Amino acid sequence: MLDQSRQWHLFGYDMRRIGHHWQVAWAECLWGDRSPVRARLDEVVHVEGGGVQGKFHAGALVDAGEPTCAAIVLPDSLVLFKTLHLPLAAEDELESVMRLEIMANSPFPAADTAAGWSLSERGDKGLQVELAIASRSAVMRHLGQHHDVHAIDEREVWALAGVRPIVLRGFAEGARLARYQRRLLRIALLLGGALLLLLLILALAAGGKYVRLQQYEALAARVESEAAEVTRQRQSLSVANQTILAVNDVLREYPDPHRELARLTALLGDEAYILQYTQRGRDLRLRGRAEDAAGVVQSLTREEAYEEVADQGITAVGSSGVEQFNVNVRLREGGP
Repeated sequence: MLDQSRQWHLFGYDMRRIGHHWQVAWAECLWGDRSPVRARLDEVVHVEGGGVQGKFHAGALVDAGEPTCAAIVLPDSLVLFKTLHLPLAAEDELESVMRLEIMANSPFPAADTAAGWSLSERGDKGLQVELAIASRSAVMRHLGQHHDVHAIDEREVWALAGVRPIVLRGFAEGARLARYQRRLLRIALLLGGALLLLLLILALAAGGKYVRLQQYEALAARVESEAAEVTRQRQSLSVANQTILAVNDVLREYPDPHRELARLTALLGDEAYILQYTQRGRDLRLRGRAEDAAGVVQSLTREEAYEEVADQGITAVGSSGVEQFNVNVRLREGGP
């Protein structure tokens, strides 16, 4: 069965500790001796004692800068130094490891132990840490006798491991570290505010673009709707035109009989009348009577609306003096 703990390993790296590793990296970036942030924001410290006189900034001796706090360097005779070589894995819990090392290496009671340490080297093979341990009571006697310092929080207390300063904890270093922490907080707030302002600007820009996009989409939808309406009206107009053309074709092929009867009435006058009228399209068949049937036929022949007039015969109606005519007429296409 697969070990449950191995499920969190990727290429031999324990993914469960990624948050802790991230925290350690940030702590080193902000609080480490080689931190670029601390080199920028930490205070200049006036240092004296132990054969040293000068100004230190971010763990290095400097010439420029106005000191805002002071530290006293203990003579080597009061300090127990030890160089520790630790595995790289110990860096994740370096504070806890160093507390154990101080307890294991201090010859003084726990209440009388003053200690500090500095990470001097980080390599592929491991860590090198410089540890400094002193008697707190002996330190206070030295401060009172040689520097007229009697309060534990009046001066910082340092030890020098070669040229590297080590701050012994539990004296006045807390005030300087608190001020450094406040500066970090102010910068973090400024950066957070700047980031928030940037996000607000981006959000406003994105919101403006979104509003314009909505407007463009609404305009496109309206134009599309109007175009569809124009297309629909154009199609309706086309259908209407086709209908009109079809009606015109029908009217040309099948003239209005009422109009043709009115035309015949005007042509024949009162001296003739129609007994039978038959119309099939443009072809008319007429049967009527008149005193002068030949004159009637001639009148029909002269009519421009008629393309062809065919006399089918004239007969006398008894001895009444009235003649009957039969005529076939073909209307001119499109009218006169």
